[in-house]
Amino acid sequence: MARLTGNDQTSVMSSTVLGLVRASHPEPTAAVTTVAALLAAGIGHPPQGIATVAITVAASQFAVGWTNDLVDADRDALVGRTDKPVAAGLVSRRLVAVAATVAATSTVALALTTNPVAALWATIGLLSALLYDWPLKSTAISVLPYAISFGALPAFVVLALPGAPAPPVWLVAAAALLGAGAHFANVLPDFADDARTGVRGLPHRLGPAGSRLAAVGLLVAATGTLVLGPPGPPSGVGLATVAAALMITASAWYAGRSAERAGVRPVAAFRAMMLVALIDVVLLVTSGRLV
Repeated sequence: MARLTGNDQTSVMSSTVLGLVRASHPEPTAAVTTVAALLAAGIGHPPQGIATVAITVAASQFAVGWTNDLVDADRDALVGRTDKPVAAGLVSRRLVAVAATVAATSTVALALTTNPVAALWATIGLLSALLYDWPLKSTAISVLPYAISFGALPAFVVLALPGAPAPPVWLVAAAALLGAGAHFANVLPDFADDARTGVRGLPHRLGPAGSRLAAVGLLVAATGTLVLGPPGPPSGVGLATVAAALMITASAWYAGRSAERAGVRPVAAFRAMMLVALIDVVLLVTSGRLV
């Protein structure tokens, strides 16, 4: 058997690492981890606490992303998704399964370095997201795991503070609304492929127009909850944030319809969701201490 040269071995390793990164859903992983870190800073975590929150959330996102691509590999291959490394054969299913297991285990272990209550919420968020990957993705309650997992995120971040203070209800509700909106936005680019492979979640039952409307409404509702939820009258910055969310989601609506007419994947709604989420967290961070 021929032995690979040093350069060939390096090339194979580089391709494998790149495949793992791409299979982890890097855009949402980076966005959610950034949101968690900013929120941790905004509620008063020390640098070590911010790092712990960020690494825990990143591990959770890696676990969910890798599991998603592993579970969907056959469907992705059927519809020719060459952008999916597992389906395209660029990285082995066994390696992705091991990586997902390590990431999931690390999530729980890292969360336990805070306190048991915070770790419980981090674990709930992880398990809920994994249940979406299988078997809830193709059911009428497919939105529920998104709402639970996103709602569990700020609960974990707040509870990880010394003394484990109770997270504000409005903060958890806003995150759950954002997560529900993310579900509809995330599914929009895949309607055609999902129809071919038998995926029938709630967005598919509502159709593209209904799902786009749900995504916009939920994203704006999440921003409004963040602005109106805290005690006292809403600030001018908060009201401006609601206006920005409306403008961003309206632009995403138009861009999505234009992409559909052009026959390309309409990813504008999902990217708008990530942008609104980041704007919302910046609003929280700059509005003062939350707990």
